[in-house]
Amino acid sequence: MGSYYDIDAILTDAQKVPCTFDLNVPGLGYLEGNIGADIKQGAKIELPLWLAEMLAVRYEDPTKLSPQSIGSSPMATIDMPSPLSQRVLNALKADPKSVDLRAQAPHFYSLGARMLELFEEDEMADVLTETFKKRAIGIADHAHNPRGALGEGADFMRSLDETERQLFRAAHDSAKATRTWMTDVKKS
Repeated sequence: MGSYYDIDAILTDAQKVPCTFDLNVPGLGYLEGNIGADIKQGAKIELPLWLAEMLAVRYEDPTKLSPQSIGSSPMATIDMPSPLSQRVLNALKADPKSVDLRAQAPHFYSLGARMLELFEEDEMADVLTETFKKRAIGIADHAHNPRGALGEGADFMRSLDETERQLFRAAHDSAKATRTWMTDVKKS
């Protein structure tokens, strides 16, 4: 997780993830849109990641909650969100450049990193790492183009998640600074 003041971390934690409630929970029906009702065991609801994580954590540390809750079972189980489903991972394995990551989740890699904190998914970690490496090559190529994201690159830019956009900006700015420096060197 990023800094408390990191807007990207805040937006990642606001991403909705599917949860399955393991217990009947009185008074939380408003999460399903049923004000005053209870959530029944087995109910599936999409919740922001920060809330889902709080409901799915099992506390063992006595300093975190009251003595009655120590060792108690979690209220809910987090399910893998659709942007990280097996269908998307298979598409990324086949051709990482063809997947519109921004359409999956604006903070795709950050969501993946947060889910990897919660789940032990070695295959997902490998797929996300390989995807980033392969897409970074294309990002660098587009960033070093003097016209940047103009023309055909506009569609390319629309498919980048926030992490990739930051990489593009850094590569583009460094290429621009290098060209400026080279021009200044030639003048002197």
